[in-house]
Amino acid sequence: MILHTIVETATTGQLLSGADPLAFTPTPAAPGTGINTEGLAEFLRRFFAPLFLVIVSVVALFFLFTREITRFVQFILLAIAIGVIFYVPNIIEVTAKAIAGALGIQ
Repeated sequence: MILHTIVETATTGQLLSGADPLAFTPTPAAPGTGINTEGLAEFLRRFFAPLFLVIVSVVALFFLFTREITRFVQFILLAIAIGVIFYVPNIIEVTAKAIAGALGIQ
């Protein structure tokens, strides 16, 4: 069957039977069936949290062993700020609403 189709296409440039064996008509997907991203943020948080802690620990130990206390304190404060944003993602929204409320902005 395949050899017949190849010969037929090569000699005439088209299929004599009228059917295109390579034609593909996909069936439409059901509405609402997309990629489920529920829990993706939590998965990424659980995946990158240990990596973040290891990197922070190694860099902090480097600053302590080289006796750069000022850089160590700066790094720890920055790491804490990034960690809070990373572990508590809605803190930015809550803080922005609190600041807007304190300033009297609706």
